[in-house]
Amino acid sequence: MPSGRLEGVRSGDRPREKLDRVGAGALGDHELLALVIGHGVTGRGSVSIAEHVLDSVGGLHGLVRARPGQLTRTPGLGSVAAGRIAAAVELGRRTLVQPAPARRQFLTARAVAEFLLPRYGVHPVEQFGVVLLDTRQRLIKVQVISVGSIDASVAHPREVFREATMAGASMVIAFHNHPSGDPSPSGEDVALTGRLRQAGEILGITLLDHVILADTTFCSLRESRCL
Repeated sequence: MPSGRLEGVRSGDRPREKLDRVGAGALGDHELLALVIGHGVTGRGSVSIAEHVLDSVGGLHGLVRARPGQLTRTPGLGSVAAGRIAAAVELGRRTLVQPAPARRQFLTARAVAEFLLPRYGVHPVEQFGVVLLDTRQRLIKVQVISVGSIDASVAHPREVFREATMAGASMVIAFHNHPSGDPSPSGEDVALTGRLRQAGEILGITLLDHVILADTTFCSLRESRCL
């Protein structure tokens, strides 16, 4: 018969081990709270302390209303741990009451270039990076992959799509700067773009463009029909 346990969860797991193995969603309320508490005291572990805290305040919803002074009545829970609990609860509350800031959306090569040029266009050394986007072409993050010499940079599709996968990106815009001031793509730039496109097709992550930056000008390999 099914055990009722999540696949991958081991009965002897400590909260930290369980978190690393199967993620926060697999942890119970007392286990999550034990991670916030950090460690127990002699004869009493953090899980036991967490269970006592939740019992004393009436469960997770009661924790929202509890004050640090009330929490320190639990044996083994000092003021520092009580402060961490209060801070964690407040962070969670703010995620519910504060609207998330609107993320920048990139629909054209010019929009990408206007965002990147002030940051990377005049850099004296060639840098290669990626703009990672979600399915609506909204910014997740910008990540520099490699920094080269005065006129060369090393970029491998493996590094590009490792970053994209880790960030949960659906689309990627590659970019690099030309310290020479000429944004025209070289043969190596075109070849790299082709390798990136092929790697993205295999992984299901779209390479939208490869933008070359130079001072105040840019070149889009997609608009140049090199992608």
